[in-house]
Amino acid sequence: MEELGSLLHLDALFRTEMLLSLVRVGVLLLIALPLLTVSTKWIRSYASKKLSSQQGMVLSKMIYYGGMVIILFAVLGEFGFKLSHLLGAAGIIGIGVGFASQTSASNIISGFFLMAEKPFEVDDIITVQGTTGVVLSIDMLSVKLRTFDNKYIRIPNETLIKSEMTNITRFPVRRVDVPVGVAYKEDIGKVREILLDVAQKNPLCLIDPQPMVIFNGFGSSSLDMTLLAWAAKADWLNLKNSIYEQIKVRFDEEGIEIPFPHVSLYAGSVTDPMPVRMVDKG
Repeated sequence: MEELGSLLHLDALFRTEMLLSLVRVGVLLLIALPLLTVSTKWIRSYASKKLSSQQGMVLSKMIYYGGMVIILFAVLGEFGFKLSHLLGAAGIIGIGVGFASQTSASNIISGFFLMAEKPFEVDDIITVQGTTGVVLSIDMLSVKLRTFDNKYIRIPNETLIKSEMTNITRFPVRRVDVPVGVAYKEDIGKVREILLDVAQKNPLCLIDPQPMVIFNGFGSSSLDMTLLAWAAKADWLNLKNSIYEQIKVRFDEEGIEIPFPHVSLYAGSVTDPMPVRMVDKG
């Protein structure tokens, strides 16, 4: 009877300890998870203002994942798992994962290079291997883009390090190149004045740098010129669309001909078969 009473007493103690552990874990999760979420958002907002959006995002994610690991260890500790055993198991698993994830390690290292060099930031428009899009996020393994036709593109960091990358919106102004061809009968000086006047009257075209016209040479059916106009990067597309329309309207008003390729077909005696005669020399 005494042994049975002892067993019942131990079982009651075990149940009580388990119940207390569950209560502590519940309180820990109710306090720690909201606190971690709020602090992570505040750190991201503060770091984005003081540093950059990219660094704020990376710093907040590192703190969030680090906090989740600490909470996980604390929860497991409440249920009797020793930290030394967990670290030993994590070390063994880490060795195996390390051999199997060399590509991921390369992407992580490349991510640190990208963060140090900062060739682009969140909301920049970049082109990588023919893909152009807005940078949504810069993570440890990859960079996420949203293309202009609303596609989601994931580019590994290693690819960005090894490939040529163009940051379209790195500088505050961009240039619009407008190729123009006019008929050979037109006055080049007059065409140049018209193009510059169109650019100067467009409210999206910047005065500094000044617009200019370059004469490229003699084409197969036209005099080839290029109008170079500058705009703020936010107005680049609107300037490109509007200035083409304005040039067409102005050329129609001024009677400037925009030629198209001509192909001439000639028919005559020169196209007849060459006559052949047989001569008997005997």
